[in-house]
Amino acid sequence: MAIDETNVMGYEVFSGNLNKVDWSAQKLIVNTINQYSYCIAEEDGAFKKALRASDILLPDGVGIVWAAKWLKGEKLTKIAGADLHEHLLGYLQHTQGRCFYMGSSVQVLEKIKKRVANDYPNVKVGTYSPPYKTAFSPAENVEIVNAINGFGPDVVFVGMTAPKQEKWVYDNQQLIDRGIVCSIGAVFDFYAGTVERPSKVWQKMGLEWLGRLLKEPKRMWKRYIYYGAVFGYRLINYRTSKPKRNQPA
Repeated sequence: MAIDETNVMGYEVFSGNLNKVDWSAQKLIVNTINQYSYCIAEEDGAFKKALRASDILLPDGVGIVWAAKWLKGEKLTKIAGADLHEHLLGYLQHTQGRCFYMGSSVQVLEKIKKRVANDYPNVKVGTYSPPYKTAFSPAENVEIVNAINGFGPDVVFVGMTAPKQEKWVYDNQQLIDRGIVCSIGAVFDFYAGTVERPSKVWQKMGLEWLGRLLKEPKRMWKRYIYYGAVFGYRLINYRTSKPKRNQPA
């Protein structure tokens, strides 16, 4: 299956339309990239490897969109994890499919199940709340994978925050029998209603990040302010050093 993508600072980023993707594929790994995850990946080799191995890497941030425009003159459309989640639930509603949510608390997962049942009644939902810890034991991984495979989902949504979720998917993707596997982090809380996503007005203006910063300044300042500056520095450095990297050795 051909995927429309463009290289942005060393990452092959999705440049197409979600409506044109063949979601009936037996296995697809879908991740997102934004200025924060880019900066973290440049410091975390395993995370960088996981992002680069994605079948689809969505531009989930205006920083990546701006980088594509500034570096290559290419126009990307920002596609957030929440947009992907909504799109795939609509697809599963049409196909009467099955999805599995792995991550978050039992309480959040119960809220998600109730909302999906109301919004998308044709979709069957399975869930698993993993232990809250930095890394799972081999036995815990077996239990998680068995829960997923036992349900037989068409789509697996993984929500454990970056970079933990992407690295877990990369390490365990061969053990998951089938399905579109998507790392979507905060979307679990957005959809459950335990955290409010900034309104469509913020989203359309490309300022969703500012909406989140204003709602949770103590938690989000480093992600958006500090790493925003780091990303800006890396972007300028990438543009000024690129001709040297392209010269033959």
